[in-house]
Amino acid sequence: MQTWASVDLPTLEGSGPPLRLYDTSTARVRPTAPGETATMYVCGITPYDATHLGHAATYLAFDLVNRYWRDRGHTVHYVQNVTDIDEPLLERAERDQDDWVVLGMRETALFREDMEALRVLPPKEYVGAVEAIPEIAELVEKLLAGGAAYRIDDPEYPDVYFDSAATGHFGYESTYDEETMVRLSRERGGDPDRPGKRNPVDALLWRMERPGEPAWDSDLGRGRPGWHVECAAIALNRLGTQIDLNGGGSDLIFPHHECGAAHAEALTGDHPFARHYTHTGMIGLDGEKMSKSRGNLVFVSKLRAQGVDPNAVRAALISGHYREDRPWTEALLATAEARLARWREAVSLAAGPSAEGLVAALREHIADDLDTPRALAAVDAWAAHALERRGTDTEAPGNAREAVDALLGIALP
Repeated sequence: MQTWASVDLPTLEGSGPPLRLYDTSTARVRPTAPGETATMYVCGITPYDATHLGHAATYLAFDLVNRYWRDRGHTVHYVQNVTDIDEPLLERAERDQDDWVVLGMRETALFREDMEALRVLPPKEYVGAVEAIPEIAELVEKLLAGGAAYRIDDPEYPDVYFDSAATGHFGYESTYDEETMVRLSRERGGDPDRPGKRNPVDALLWRMERPGEPAWDSDLGRGRPGWHVECAAIALNRLGTQIDLNGGGSDLIFPHHECGAAHAEALTGDHPFARHYTHTGMIGLDGEKMSKSRGNLVFVSKLRAQGVDPNAVRAALISGHYREDRPWTEALLATAEARLARWREAVSLAAGPSAEGLVAALREHIADDLDTPRALAAVDAWAAHALERRGTDTEAPGNAREAVDALLGIALP
C-alpha cells in the first residue's frame, strides 16, 4: 500500500539522553534501548471515516518518538497497518450504500493527505490487511497446528479462535482482571458470549465465509481474518519476533494489543513481543471522548478546508501530554495559532539569543516521556527573549527553526 510523502528532517549537532517512555505492561516510565535500528509498530486506521483529532493526536505522539530516535542516530523501521477489511468498514459501507473497497480506498487516501499535512514522518512500510491476507492465514494455520488455536464446534461456521491460555502470559500487557477483559471484549468488537469458546476472551482468528460477506480462499477454508491477528502477522513478518515499541490509543490496550501480542508470542515463544507498550490518551469534545460511535468528531480535513494551518493543529494537540485524556476547544487552537505567530516572528529576526540551550531543553523534555508541554514552554521562553531583542547570535534564529522542526515537527517558515 502506498504511504505518504515525507518531509526533510533537519540534522542537529550533538545528541540528547536516551528516550524514556511509559510502558503499559509495567506501569512505569522506562528507558527505551533500541539497537542501531529501532523497531516500531503503530496500529493504523480502519478506514470507514476521515481522520479525526483523536487519530491525529496518536500519530503525532509516535511521530515524536520517530523523530527523537532519529535525532539519537537510530535508523527507525516503522510499520503501520490499515484495517481495510473488518466489521465496522462493512457496516458503514452497507449503511451508506457504498462499496466497501471504494470506501476504504477513499478514506485511506484522505488519511494520507492529513498525515502529510500534519508533517508526520511516514512509516517505512504501510500495509493493508487485504494485501496481507495470505500471510495472516499462514500464521493462523501455524497457531492451529501448534495447539494455540482451535475451531469452534459449529457445523455451519467452524471459525478459528485463539486459546488465550496458550502462552501462560495472557493479561500481562493490559494487567486487567478477567471481569474487565470480558467487558471490554464485549464493548470493542469481541464475542465473549459465543457458545463453544474455551474462554470468553478467546479472540477470533479466522471467520468462515458468511453469505454476502467478502472472503478469501486459504487452507483454513474460505473466509477472512480477525482483527488482532492481522497486526501480529504484519509486525512479525517485517520487524521480527520482538520489537522495541508497540503503540496506539489507550482504547487498544485490550483486547487489541493484548491479543496481538499473545498471537505473536504463541507462534515464536519470545516474550514479551514488545519491549514497550505505549498508549495515548483520548481527545474529547464537549466533555466526551471523541469517537465515531458518538458522532462528536472534529476532522483534520475539515480544519484544513477551513484554512487552519496544520502546524497550529499539531501545536495544539501536543500542548497537552500524550498520555492524558484532554479536550479539544476553539480556545486551544487559538492559543496554538498565537504561539506559532510569536515563534515565527522570533525566527524571522536577524539575530537572537543562542539556541544551544533551547536544543538541549527540547531534547531533555522529549526524552522525558514526551513531555511536550515543557518543550513548548522552552520554545516560548526562547522566542520571548528573541522578541525582546536579547541576543546577538545571527545563527540562532535558524538553529531554533531547525530544532523545532526536527524535534517537534513544526515548520516555522
